[in-house]
Amino acid sequence: QVQLVESGGGLVQAGGSLRLSCAASGRMFSSYTMGWFRQAPGKEREFVAGISWSGGSTDYGDSVKGRFTISRDKAKNMVSLQMNSLKPEDTAVYYCAAGARPFTTVVVTTTSGYNYWGQGTQVTVSS
Repeated sequence: QVQLVESGGGLVQAGGSLRLSCAASGRMFSSYTMGWFRQAPGKEREFVAGISWSGGSTDYGDSVKGRFTISRDKAKNMVSLQMNSLKPEDTAVYYCAAGARPFTTVVVTTTSGYNYWGQGTQVTVSS
């Protein structure tokens, strides 16, 4: 059974940092793009960051470029999101997602490109 489990969310003051982790099991996730999305109340789910199966390509949403960094540990089947210089507008539920096709080099930035999702972890940034 495919499973993605996020951890690391919490409450932080503006300007602070958090590191989210996603543990994957049940599939050869080392062959798939992994991504992070977020969804704030009343808003659509938006792309935050993604990393290709090889780790050689990454992409970020415009609002987080220069502040967030995605990485993956293929041996541990884990993906992480380092979030620095957090802002109140970063407050959302953050979801880890696994891509639908293996060995793709282009990072897909839409939800339709991912077919497995974690349960989400809440990130709250206070001003």
